[in-house]
Amino acid sequence: METTVGTPFTEGNDLTILRNGDRIFPAMLEAIRGARSTVDLMTFVYWKGDIAREFAAAMAERARAGVRVRLLIDALGGRLIDNGLVDAMDRAGVHVEWFRKPLVKSPFKQNHRLHRKVLVVDEEVAFTGGVGIAQEWCGDARDETEWRDTHVRVVGPAVTGLASAFLQDWAEAGRGLWDERDRFPVQEQRGSSTVQVVRGSASLGWDDMQSAFHVALESAQHRLRIATAYFAPDRSFLDTLCKAPARGVQVELLLPGPHADKRACQLASEAVYATLVDAGVDVWLFQPSMMHAKVMTIDGYAGIIGSSNFNRRSLDHDEEVVMVVLDDAFTAQLDRDLDDDLRRSRRIDLERWRRRSPVQKTLEAVTAPARRWM
Repeated sequence: METTVGTPFTEGNDLTILRNGDRIFPAMLEAIRGARSTVDLMTFVYWKGDIAREFAAAMAERARAGVRVRLLIDALGGRLIDNGLVDAMDRAGVHVEWFRKPLVKSPFKQNHRLHRKVLVVDEEVAFTGGVGIAQEWCGDARDETEWRDTHVRVVGPAVTGLASAFLQDWAEAGRGLWDERDRFPVQEQRGSSTVQVVRGSASLGWDDMQSAFHVALESAQHRLRIATAYFAPDRSFLDTLCKAPARGVQVELLLPGPHADKRACQLASEAVYATLVDAGVDVWLFQPSMMHAKVMTIDGYAGIIGSSNFNRRSLDHDEEVVMVVLDDAFTAQLDRDLDDDLRRSRRIDLERWRRRSPVQKTLEAVTAPARRWM
């Protein structure tokens, strides 16, 4: 993986898996409220609700206390934010910037969005995963009002890689990259996880994210498990995934079910269900709520978690970041969470799926020209 991606692994990381908003948001807010020097947060989604106000209040309070607080929001993903929160944070001294505002950047750049979710506090602790700052992520995925997602708290050398992911996109805002508060510490080894931070950026060719995902798919020998909110890979990824069962790999794919938030994206996935199942891939649809996690496990020893979905938009167009983790215990916890998710999911039956209605098949076909943008 290091040779293919060009990014080294770091040893000695302490990782904590945070499942759903009930665990994710308190941990992030605790870190922000305890900040002594710096807070850097970037997100695709910053919408409305009590949790949006809590984050704004926590960042504003720290800024008033003299902490440097920087918030980078994608201008498209954050369009639903309460402008009053932005004004309040700005008055408190929070440096709020928008990633690629419409009509400010070129039309070519408008298609390439900031989809990374990273929080770094005091250059000591970081968080990444799939969660956005919005009421939809609150709760514990008990019903359609509580989305299912996974985040990770990171302490150790991998914090530097996540901080770099933030700075890479903050640079486009035109603000200074550092000041006297930055220490650029040598991160001490704090745990047992070996981690590679992989960044994906909009490009015209192959990027590190695609390389990492291909290595993961091709290296699996026994079991490959993927949970993703949006599944619309290119032909190369689809073929690689479909070849895995032929070499004896058990492949499980967990996708949104009846509560998918983007029907067009789900139709793009549904168009290849038959291909996947016919090749031996078990396709599962999460029933209680929107499945928004981005998780992969390989043979019980490696896990991948971050902001990237298994679709063309994440792999070809957007700014993304994931962690490749080599740690049996960490991966086992991801697998246990996936086991629980599958107990609340429905598996696609090939014969029943082939009998779907002509209207459904037509809708799937209509999405085909747009799959590369999904």
